[in-house]
Amino acid sequence: MNKKPKISLIDVTNRDGVQTSRICLSKLQKTMLNLYLDEMGIFQSEFGFPLTRHETNYLNANLELVKKGALATTRLGGWLRATSDDVRKAFKLIPNLKHINLSISTSDQMIVNKFKGKLDHASVIKEMSEAVHEAHSLGADSIGVNAEDASRTKIDYLIEFAQNAKKAGAERIRYCDTLGYDTPFSIYERIKILAESVQIPIEIHCHNDLGLVVANSIAGARAANDAGVDTYINTCVNGMGERAGNADLVSVILAIKYGSGMGGYVLDEKIDLKKSWKVCKYASYAFGVPIPINQPGIGANAFAHESGIHADGALKDRRNYELYDFEELGRGEPEIIETGRKITAGEYSGIKGFRNVYEKIEVAFASDAEATEVLELVRYANVHNQKPLVDDELKFIAKYPDIARKIFTMAP
Repeated sequence: MNKKPKISLIDVTNRDGVQTSRICLSKLQKTMLNLYLDEMGIFQSEFGFPLTRHETNYLNANLELVKKGALATTRLGGWLRATSDDVRKAFKLIPNLKHINLSISTSDQMIVNKFKGKLDHASVIKEMSEAVHEAHSLGADSIGVNAEDASRTKIDYLIEFAQNAKKAGAERIRYCDTLGYDTPFSIYERIKILAESVQIPIEIHCHNDLGLVVANSIAGARAANDAGVDTYINTCVNGMGERAGNADLVSVILAIKYGSGMGGYVLDEKIDLKKSWKVCKYASYAFGVPIPINQPGIGANAFAHESGIHADGALKDRRNYELYDFEELGRGEPEIIETGRKITAGEYSGIKGFRNVYEKIEVAFASDAEATEVLELVRYANVHNQKPLVDDELKFIAKYPDIARKIFTMAP
């Protein structure tokens, strides 16, 4: 009996989410998100740009975390333009890079009006194929090829492009609805044709310009699975991303688990929905963007009932007005807010206050020298983040001081 195709998640918060205009994450915050995604059982995190020099130390340091076993489930993947030159430079800067996505535009709109004669349809395929071969020769374990603006690309050319990517050795094709142009109907039809024609796993990358991002992602995943291939949905925590955002991580999981007609589709069994509350709250704090009260699963009103009919029905049986339980998302525990004296660790902390902070989170130091070293790193971390550190960040610095030092180090 043939194994059923599966839906896995590739989170792109640390690549596409951080490209959201007017906001950013520090390298420590990006590292914490990788760790939280790993706890949640997400298949892969697109953790950054290997050719962006201020990312170099962060990327190498996070790959060290993989070697140390701190990231045991989530693979770390880098994003590159699909050119041999970029691939060579990337592997020189990030020697232990193993998973990459190579991106190039495929629509007539972009080939004509973005490349401006530098590339045509044939040379786009040639350049992509050469980049895939180069990445394999330099030690890449897995390669995804991105068809940027796939939703506006002629289907015959998209099939030809994907066939050549597969022939060159790509593991999957990323179908990019770059402008959020698709509807659930169009993306299902197009991906079904693409997957049936090429028989290669399809990665779904959608944007929310028309408010259809989760629906499109699920429809695309169904199409790929219906064609007999695995699929990978791209998500961002809290739906961050360029313009109107990418597919919200938690909404996608909930739609697959509880959406009507989704019972026959297989979600990656490693995913732990109970970590949702933790990762979403942290991302909100790190980005400085509040979670909307009506955010599915996570928003303050996601399980709130006020009208008499709804409140009465929910009290009688939660299933009257709730599709899923708040406990499944890691919600329900009270959050304690201290209203008395509180000692914090910051960029001007002294050793006594610093030790008090760490005693409260049950971290002990082997010596005064170790405490002094971590204090210095915590000071740098506060300058780095430009906001108070959360307990998990403090614990991370104490556990991995050498890696933390690399993450905080950038040289223009």
